[in-house]
Amino acid sequence: MKNINVLISGASVAGPALAYWLHRHGFTPTIVERAPALRDGGYAVDFRGEAHLSILRRMGVLADLERARTGMGAMSYVNSAGKPQATMPADLFAGDIEILRGDLARVLYDATKEHTEYIFGDSITSLTEDADGVTVTFERTPPRRFDLVIGADGLHSNTRRLTFGPEERFVKHLGLYCAIFTTGNHLGLDHTGHAYRTAGKLVAMYSAHHNTQAKAVFYFASPPLDLDRRDVPQQQAVLAEQFTGNGWQSDRLLRDMRHAPDFYFDTVAQVRMDTWARGRVALVGDAASCPSSLSGMGSGLALVGAYVLAGELAAARGDHRVAFARYEQEMRAYAEGCQKMGDGVAKLMVPGSRFLAAFLNRYYKIMPYLPGKNMAANMARKAAENITLRDYSDLASR
Repeated sequence: MKNINVLISGASVAGPALAYWLHRHGFTPTIVERAPALRDGGYAVDFRGEAHLSILRRMGVLADLERARTGMGAMSYVNSAGKPQATMPADLFAGDIEILRGDLARVLYDATKEHTEYIFGDSITSLTEDADGVTVTFERTPPRRFDLVIGADGLHSNTRRLTFGPEERFVKHLGLYCAIFTTGNHLGLDHTGHAYRTAGKLVAMYSAHHNTQAKAVFYFASPPLDLDRRDVPQQQAVLAEQFTGNGWQSDRLLRDMRHAPDFYFDTVAQVRMDTWARGRVALVGDAASCPSSLSGMGSGLALVGAYVLAGELAAARGDHRVAFARYEQEMRAYAEGCQKMGDGVAKLMVPGSRFLAAFLNRYYKIMPYLPGKNMAANMARKAAENITLRDYSDLASR
């Protein structure tokens, strides 16, 4: 076995999942994470289908995820007075297991912390590759040598930027921005959620942590904005400008926003790349092929990608040239199928006109009685299961 020491950038989903499988196959993973600690909060993510569940089962974390699952039921679209107008079935959103992203990160961290070195509060500043490895410099940590570097650092991947170039070449804005934060469950939501839609805007609340709190979610249509991703006051000002006077719970949630400990704001986008590897550096999860938060496929795609990448490295006995090529061959069609689930969802979820918003509200009201009522959920499940996973367990035991 060669190329044993592997640096992973990012401690959300793909990074810890990759570290888990690398360790199982005899590699030594190290994770660097820009945040000073694990990030709590975040939106609900889901896993569906046997491809996802089988990996979680093999990792030994399925029971932990089931204990922390949201248990969400149906989601209702309401009018300005809060009266439900249409109800969407739970399996359209929640899959087989739905869990808050922060809770998922905690489970994956607990599964890897004993055998993975975590470096929090730091970030890669340069990557210099030679015939024997990669010299990595950091913002705070002294320079170190690694055999391989894997970018699992999300939509705005720093590893991708350093290796492949500016993110503008790869990130495709889908015409929406999203904000989410934790708030009080002042509507008394019981494992459910309410959403209010107007032209170009959607604001929603759903219960979290066994109804003890709620998540507030905002979507609005916009061309790309010139915003600093780390300037929270600027982002909150933009959100307030968009939703003040919007109706329903908008103004109250905007007031709560100022005190939220976990405010998140970002573009709704996809990542499109011709290749996910260059030399000794490769990408996985959202850094390589983000399908967008609207697809419902991001966490599952990250989980599968981490499993396949680690397995192919083991199968190739650490030969990164062989492993990275096989990883892309195995994952490319699957990633494209997951991305298709995000195509077109933006306009349906946040329609641009009042007429279309009203039409969709009426359509959702009668959808449970139509022959194709389960079509969207079935399409999501088909996309999630559209891969035959190779069994790398013999390599793990060896």
